[in-house]
Amino acid sequence: MFHYAFLQITIICDFAIVALFTFREARMDFNFKKIATEASGFFSRAKQYTEETFLKAERTDLDPHFENLLQRADKTEEHTRRLLSCIEGYLQPNPTMRMEDVFYEKLELKKDNTSRLNNLEHMAQAMSEAGEEFGSTTAYGSTLLKIAQSEQKLGQAEREFVAASASQTLLPIRRFLEGDMRTIQKERKVLNTKRLDLDACKSRLRKAKTVESQASTNSKTAGNLTLEQAEADLRIAQTEFDKQVEITKLLLEGIQTAHNNQLKCLRDFVDLQMSYFAQAHQTLADLQRELSGTLTFRGSSAVLVSSYADGIPAQICSSSATTTTTTKSVIDDVRSSGASDDCTKQARVILDYDAVLPQEMSVKQNDVLVVYRLPGLDPDYIMAEKGGIRGRIRTSDYIVHYDKKTSVVAVSTDIHEGRPGNIYCPSIHFII
Repeated sequence: MFHYAFLQITIICDFAIVALFTFREARMDFNFKKIATEASGFFSRAKQYTEETFLKAERTDLDPHFENLLQRADKTEEHTRRLLSCIEGYLQPNPTMRMEDVFYEKLELKKDNTSRLNNLEHMAQAMSEAGEEFGSTTAYGSTLLKIAQSEQKLGQAEREFVAASASQTLLPIRRFLEGDMRTIQKERKVLNTKRLDLDACKSRLRKAKTVESQASTNSKTAGNLTLEQAEADLRIAQTEFDKQVEITKLLLEGIQTAHNNQLKCLRDFVDLQMSYFAQAHQTLADLQRELSGTLTFRGSSAVLVSSYADGIPAQICSSSATTTTTTKSVIDDVRSSGASDDCTKQARVILDYDAVLPQEMSVKQNDVLVVYRLPGLDPDYIMAEKGGIRGRIRTSDYIVHYDKKTSVVAVSTDIHEGRPGNIYCPSIHFII
């Protein structure tokens, strides 16, 4: 079997050699001059490059503006490739899958990505199977099924986010690297070749002038012919070099357009990220509300701020030590005294409050807000909503005060230390 295979390979090689020699004989007359010219130019450029490297021969310098364009192109290519690699790693952390995608892309093969589950979908599948195993009638099984549904939504949202980011961000950047940038690098190589040819012609012209000055009268005619040929070659090389400089310069100036296009791609990527995380946040908020079983405001997973039912603990306004108590501890005391958790709280703003942080909410005097607390929220803050606008209001510096005559719970920012219970500059009061 081995000898048979070896014989087949030998026959194929013989046919290839015969075809090659036949092709060369048919085209030898036509290509011989071209091959000789290319070989001569190659050795001339190699000689010039060697002299520039080791013998410090003179070389044609480019203008500073052109050099700056070349440096900007190099930096653009370097950082764009790094950016592309980082975004690819973010969208698909598994390097094996990334290489698989590249393999299919290079071979122009179609790939069915619908059968591949991401991590969230795998987790949803595992939870769903476990929930069905334990039964939806049990608390554990029903919880697993609820979480599985939400995780499935998150997995689908992630899949859509990755697909949209790949088409709107990765694809244009990759096209720039494989298209425009590759063309720029190709033209730069041609420019370097033209520069070496130009410098080689300058070197031959200098040598021809030296030979002419040292030549005798009998060889003067041959010297003139050599000098004229060197000058003609120099003019041709200079023209080709200048033409290539203009071509390369136009391509390099187009880098700014590429920057603008990539800027749009990055903005689209940020918009996709924001949409994805907002959808994920809403899905998890709905899941948390469903698991906690509490009534929420506008679909948020809010732990409701309780109303005062029959009375207020005496410690709220009993002594000056109360002035250092935070709003969270007072609300906890009120909740432990029998307050209800079945409604959100309305509050009227008595003092303007300007937001300091981006997550905070600015309010004006006499604004009526809906306030509540979120699980995991910093105890120094309370959530507030008005007219569809939601934000945090700082409460760690406020003191809760209860007025028995008006049945009003007030939040104050300034309490006179010598007169406990007296409130100055009230900020918010709750409507019972």
